[in-house]
Amino acid sequence: MPYKQVILVREDLKLPKGKLSVQCSHASVECVLKSERGLVDKWRKEGGKKVVLKVSDKKELLQLKKLADGSSLKNALITDAGKTTVEPGTVTCLGIGPDDEKKIDSLTLNLKIL
Repeated sequence: MPYKQVILVREDLKLPKGKLSVQCSHASVECVLKSERGLVDKWRKEGGKKVVLKVSDKKELLQLKKLADGSSLKNALITDAGKTTVEPGTVTCLGIGPDDEKKIDSLTLNLKIL
């Protein structure tokens, strides 16, 4: 079974590349820390596939978080500390997985790659 992880990023924030990279890293790490070790091991054995997708705004991001929660997909909503680019508490991205690729795709298949 193929596994993957997705990171959903708010397009409306127009984050600089460096800030975007760090926020995605936070989401990826937090999701892995929340996931079952056996699942993470299987995902890593397959190469640790990660895909970064864009969402239009916070509303869409939170809708996808609700769907991920309802599908029992491990996820991590990332809020920024506000020390550089955005205001403190700004929700920047959402990590989902790693998990079964088909399960994640059922929520994210219509989203575009960042």
